[in-house]
Amino acid sequence: MLEKFRKMAGIVQDCFSIGSTVACITCYDQNIEGEVLAFDQQTKMLILKCDSASNTSKLNDVYIVNLALCSDVQVKREVNSIPDPPQSLNLQRLSTRVRNQVERKKRQVSALAAGVSQEGQNLFLAIARTINQVSWSGPNIVVFQDVTITPPYKVDNVNGSPDSRQLTYVKKIVEKHLNDQASANSSMSSTVVSAT
Repeated sequence: MLEKFRKMAGIVQDCFSIGSTVACITCYDQNIEGEVLAFDQQTKMLILKCDSASNTSKLNDVYIVNLALCSDVQVKREVNSIPDPPQSLNLQRLSTRVRNQVERKKRQVSALAAGVSQEGQNLFLAIARTINQVSWSGPNIVVFQDVTITPPYKVDNVNGSPDSRQLTYVKKIVEKHLNDQASANSSMSSTVVSAT
């Protein structure tokens, strides 16, 4: 059967125009039809943008297809116009976004590695969503290097300079987090009670 697909791949065109519509059948008997985003002639790899399987109009599925393993490759609609050149990537913005994601993951790992209660870990992650300067010092959460939250991680456990705006800000974050947790817990318990 694989030989059949290799023979079929021999009739693949030398090039597919970006924006053209192509249909093919994969070696798994899957019909794929979509708009050509890219084609590599040497490897016979075709990238197709197809309608979303979830039927969401704003989303698309993207397939990378090895035409050497496809049969019945057809160009449904050929685009002869030269496509607009792709917009250049803002590498600085991408690298900043990736760096921020890596930092967020590191904070999550440090929260898990600190060996503190689940409440402490949840509070740490809630603070880390809005403040970058958050770390662990043993079981204590340190924010802005001068505000400390000790177990059991309640508003009364937030310590720092009494006249500090940062202390007030962190207390508000802790209070909001605790209120959100309480309302989430009460809605879950009412759901459990009504289900029984």
